[in-house]
Amino acid sequence: MLNPRAFTFGGASAIVTSMGLVIGLQSATASQATIISGLLIVAVADNISDSLSIHMYQEAEKLEPQAALKATLINFVARLVVALSFVLIVIAFPTAYAGIIAMGWGFLLLAGLSYLLARIRGASPFKEVGKHIGIAILVIATSRLIGAWILHHMASSDPWG
Repeated sequence: MLNPRAFTFGGASAIVTSMGLVIGLQSATASQATIISGLLIVAVADNISDSLSIHMYQEAEKLEPQAALKATLINFVARLVVALSFVLIVIAFPTAYAGIIAMGWGFLLLAGLSYLLARIRGASPFKEVGKHIGIAILVIATSRLIGAWILHHMASSDPWG
């Protein structure tokens, strides 16, 4: 069986980041192409940099090289798959609905992951799911506020043109 430690960091990070990105960009009235671009940049560039950081941390902890590489690759793939699932949502649905659907999908994934971890640890699943969903709500609300602020304060001035 796959050890949840190998994919929980990447999975949770990709879920919460993708939800925040979709909602934040949607709040700034970004186009579908812009939202997809943002998700793909996070799916690749941010994913590679986080995977490198995790790998270097594991090396610093003197984890066996093969185990460190395996955990790094599993983290990378988990993040990539999750981010791509959000890309599919944005492609498949009109922008007005994509945010709502992305949040539902993200909360479902995060709750499932939180439940799995709580069961493995012998902790209260309800408490763990609630705690993790609460943090995701904070990220989404902050992202929405940033998007709305950008729209309000910067939409009229184009720094590139």
